Amino acid sequence: MTDWLLRGDFAQQPLDIYVLLLSILIAFIGGKLIAWTYIITHSGLSYSRSFVNSLILLPVITTLVMNVLQYNLVTAFGMMAVFAIVRFRNILRDTLDTSFILCGLVLGMATGTQRFPIAIIGCIAIVAVIFYLWITSFGTRHRFDLILNLHWSRPLRELDELKALLERHAFKTHLASQRATEGYEGADLSYRLLLRNPARLEDLLNELRALEGVSRITTMKAEEESEI
Repeated sequence: MTDWLLRGDFAQQPLDIYVLLLSILIAFIGGKLIAWTYIITHSGLSYSRSFVNSLILLPVITTLVMNVLQYNLVTAFGMMAVFAIVRFRNILRDTLDTSFILCGLVLGMATGTQRFPIAIIGCIAIVAVIFYLWITSFGTRHRFDLILNLHWSRPLRELDELKALLERHAFKTHLASQRATEGYEGADLSYRLLLRNPARLEDLLNELRALEGVSRITTMKAEEESEI
């Protein structure tokens, strides 16, 4: 039985069963590494356990596919026809998920063609790049760190006093909205601030409370600008 299994491949190119098992093992370990990287670095709203499992299965399946297609052009065209009939439709909510899918495919292609150095070095390099992007938060924008809402009951022409106070505590100030009510003096103001020292936020609030004409102060921490 064992001899039939080892010698029962009648393809044009003889199969080395030990190389095949090594290919599957490297693909599985690499897939686990990619999956663990995804679990640790994932920061989106949608997390799927099945997607994580697919990151492990994908390199293994691709390895087997590449071994089936290797040295056989007819089989390759036949496999293309099969995949054309069977449609796989899945909506990826995060564009970075596509990169993980491609990483798994490339890993499977490398192990399936027995190019083990490319598979191992490439997998480690990609994981290192992903961790670098995750640790450094590359690509995020943080132009303001505080949203300040207040009511200004004095005439709007006297806003310079409020602006001077805000500029003492913030590198940048931006008046995002100004809403006035007909028949009432003053307005509801909303500012975006990039504080000079976030630890001194309470000092800013105390000065605002002491400033004549300021009331109904509310603050909210501004999150980084990212696509949801």
